[in-house]
Amino acid sequence: MNLKPIQSSINNIKPIFKREFVSFFNSPIAYIFVAVFLVVTNWLFFTRFFLTGQANMREWFGLVPWLFLLLAPAITMRSWAEEKKSGTVEFLLTLPIRDWEVVIAKFLSSLSFLAVVLIFSLTIPITIGKLGDIDFGVIISGYVGAILMGAMYLSLGLLISSFTKNQIVSFLISLSVLFAIFIIGSNNVMSFLQGPLASIMQFLSSATHFNSIVKGIFDSRDIIYYLSFTALFIYLNIQTIGSRNWR
Repeated sequence: MNLKPIQSSINNIKPIFKREFVSFFNSPIAYIFVAVFLVVTNWLFFTRFFLTGQANMREWFGLVPWLFLLLAPAITMRSWAEEKKSGTVEFLLTLPIRDWEVVIAKFLSSLSFLAVVLIFSLTIPITIGKLGDIDFGVIISGYVGAILMGAMYLSLGLLISSFTKNQIVSFLISLSVLFAIFIIGSNNVMSFLQGPLASIMQFLSSATHFNSIVKGIFDSRDIIYYLSFTALFIYLNIQTIGSRNWR
């Protein structure tokens, strides 16, 4: 089996991945959003935790999707928009690397940064574990769900960022689209729908699949949902960049 093409792609992806990942920590905005995410989720969670007295993180995972609606667009808004605004995208895409390698590098760097944010939150299950018995299987499934949802959100944010040169526009459009995908399966929306349409909307909702995973239920339909949409948005991003619409 010839592994040279795979090794070549890895060698092309690594420097772009490193550049993108390091750039997150060169911006004060990243630190602000990380701090806000951790402070808000910790404060809201522990406020209710000591009232209920239950050793689980269900309340915390209930907050994660809402804050991801802000965090994912904030992470991805500058990815392509800033490149296009500064003109560096023309140099980047004329290098001897393929479009899909650039897109994958940007996606992996964004996902790695999100993973770092979640790693900082591990102090919560550690603290709860010292206060009482905790089901770490459910905790692990919750983090897996958060990564899967985050991957889908980031891939969509990157796609939207490739359509504009304005970071704020990218942020607002990403936020709006992600919010729509999140709430279409909510009870408020379902009350206006019936029949097959209601089932379709509920299936398309990112909240429906996340709520299932954080309960510790690993249904293949939920996994396939997140992986499929993540792959779809990455594919569309590659096609968008390949069309050279930035010209």
